[in-house]
Amino acid sequence: MGYKEPPTHTQFKKGQSGNQKGRPAGVPNSRTRLVRLLELTQELNNPITNELEGFTVAEQMDLQQILKARKGDTKAYNAILDRLEGKPKQDVDITTAGEPIVMYMPEKLPDDYAEFKTE
Repeated sequence: MGYKEPPTHTQFKKGQSGNQKGRPAGVPNSRTRLVRLLELTQELNNPITNELEGFTVAEQMDLQQILKARKGDTKAYNAILDRLEGKPKQDVDITTAGEPIVMYMPEKLPDDYAEFKTE
């Protein structure tokens, strides 16, 4: 008993899981289910070329975003640019409201700092 040695009566028994009522074996996780659903295909008219094409659900969602941007939705347009080019990095000044930082240095250092003088 002690560090990394729990009492034996609280340890898992051999062959016994820590969570008996957990997710059953064979049930796919959320990512697997979402990827499978986004890859499903449906025949639709292409809204740009008006030709019948097979689109995945993910492509349909992208098309909706493009159509919104073409109608003037700037948020949709910015979302498309962010996906293609990445979000722009911005410097944020939260300390001085854009003013330069002023540092005051004494003309004469105390004798304690004599060793730091550069004369």
